[in-house]
Amino acid sequence: MIIVGIDIGSRSIKSVVLKDGVLEATTCIETTYEPKEQIRQLLSGLQYDCLVATGYGRYLVRDDFGAEVITEIKAHALGVRYFFPEARTILDIGGQDTKAIALSPEGTVVRFEMNDRCAAGTGRFLEVMARALGVEIAGLADLALASSEAAPISSLCTVFAESEVIGLISRGQRREIIAKGIILSIAKRSTALLKRVGLQAPVVFTGGVALNKALVETLERLLNLSLWVPREPQITGALGAALSVWNTRAGLGSRCSPRAANPEEP
Repeated sequence: MIIVGIDIGSRSIKSVVLKDGVLEATTCIETTYEPKEQIRQLLSGLQYDCLVATGYGRYLVRDDFGAEVITEIKAHALGVRYFFPEARTILDIGGQDTKAIALSPEGTVVRFEMNDRCAAGTGRFLEVMARALGVEIAGLADLALASSEAAPISSLCTVFAESEVIGLISRGQRREIIAKGIILSIAKRSTALLKRVGLQAPVVFTGGVALNKALVETLERLLNLSLWVPREPQITGALGAALSVWNTRAGLGSRCSPRAANPEEP
């Protein structure tokens, strides 16, 4: 049985192919102003038995491509437990929001908190800060890792934080110290969110921001524990979407029928 899971986020679209419960392939592309066309291209030529969607754009996939849908929280819980069955807490930082999810020993969601009304501490926040420092996002992590000192970044708002950074630059502060302060501000915000759900180890860090080594190191220092990061931390939502059907495959006959992805036949 082949199941395709898609996670349509604000900054990227992730897809996975799950064959008989085993992860076969993954894709991650930047979201554009034509997400439906991107989804058609991702599905073009794929043979699958069921399509499942999660993320901000999940209803778009349901309405235009006949997909099943699952909430982001449940999808991330399932995806993380595929890689780390012992996981008890999840920190997911994506393009526009941050999620903290507490799991029971059996893997069910016990509690979750989201910072989805402000981009502070998300991928978008990092993009803005990196641009203010004149580097790419990867360069921001490199700068932060090169400094042992952190400039104070007190604003929780992306716009005001950018103004703070510009002010620090104008006063001659070194970029490495500013970058370290930016990373520290995100880590403190994320730590507070984790503690609100009842932090328990093991803690798994997912989302595109989990690729930032400086943030991983800073979080580990603040939390006094090691974070577990999947090799492809962006795809856990898409994987969990696919697993939601695989785990209940006894009921597939009434919900999904074999089909080929056809760009002209949603």
